Amino acid sequence: MRKRKPLTDTAVKNAKPGTILRDGRGFYLLVTPSGAKSWRWKYRYRGFEKLATFGVYPDVSLEVARTRCQTARTLLASGVDPMAVRAEQKQKERDEVAAKREQRRNTFAAVALQWHTHWKQGQTERHAAYVWSRFERDILPLLGHHPIVEITSLDVVKMLHSISDRGVADLAKRAMQVTKSVFSYAVTHQIIPHSPVAHLKPKDILPKTTKQNYARVDAKELPALLAAIDGYAGEQTRLAMQLMAHTFVRTSELIGTTWDEIDGERWTIPASRMKMKTPHHVPLSKQSVAILLRLKELAGDSVYVFPGLKPNQPMSNGTILVALKRMGYAGKMTGHGFRGIASTILHEQGYEHEHIELQLAHSKRDAVSAAYNHALHLKARTAMMQHWSDYLDKQRQPKVVSIA
Repeated sequence: MRKRKPLTDTAVKNAKPGTILRDGRGFYLLVTPSGAKSWRWKYRYRGFEKLATFGVYPDVSLEVARTRCQTARTLLASGVDPMAVRAEQKQKERDEVAAKREQRRNTFAAVALQWHTHWKQGQTERHAAYVWSRFERDILPLLGHHPIVEITSLDVVKMLHSISDRGVADLAKRAMQVTKSVFSYAVTHQIIPHSPVAHLKPKDILPKTTKQNYARVDAKELPALLAAIDGYAGEQTRLAMQLMAHTFVRTSELIGTTWDEIDGERWTIPASRMKMKTPHHVPLSKQSVAILLRLKELAGDSVYVFPGLKPNQPMSNGTILVALKRMGYAGKMTGHGFRGIASTILHEQGYEHEHIELQLAHSKRDAVSAAYNHALHLKARTAMMQHWSDYLDKQRQPKVVSIA
């Protein structure tokens, strides 16, 4: 029998419609009546005849088709069905495509919402809403529409810089914390293989800020402090500390107050007495108004709300600090400490950062706060200040323990 010659590129190119060109060992080129050419291989596996295809010509050349066929022959020789292997590969490819499609649906915004829904359980409604509002304002505009699997640490660093450049490094730190939490959640739920931000540290990204630390008690120690203030013997000093607790103004702003700055439920501190050199409006809660009414009785005809020992001079700047020392809070609490306590608790309760910053009249404010006049947001700030006074009253109330 004459040995069949292997196929050549020329023979394949010139093959006529409706013909079969064999290359040997079951490998051949099938030319359909329409002229389409496809590579085929007949083989037997466990007694059954099977047919494998290796693509169409000219997309797949003779050389490539032969290589594919030889790979299949090698698998068959090892006892493996080449078509089963190929089916597994195709399924794997389909799974990979589906996984990538799913990953693209898992945008950072979608995963952040999943995290927030899980995290907010046990949180107050106000605090949960506040945290999500920070996502919408600071994080999602830059990261939200990106598939979370494609976000890099550099993307997150750029987002953090966009916040810190507004002069609010504290908000940038909070944004980093919740962003890392979202990535950690995504890793835990196998949405992404690893977190690109696990190694990030605020000190390596955000600018250092100089901050003067004032002694202050923790929130859990607040009831005891308020009780100590209520029991202080000097009435004017006691009222001064109570008003400071309710309004959390600076000590110098408090003791220099004159009666012409008080107008019903509004206290307007003139620019000349403010660190920011702009007028500062302090909404007065019902509790603050009641304190001022008693102070008016004590002040007599003095122009100052807190008159000092000398005529036409206000209370000494150290009066409150001395009182706190006598109460046993030396090194534990200062007049300025009321500001830190209020800021921390109000932030935790979900009040807007801008409103808190405006009420604190901080010298460093973000671009949004700086653009607002201090007289704006008074409705929201008035509600916040009344809430704060009500909160202080609840802290002052003794806890009733039921004994069965």
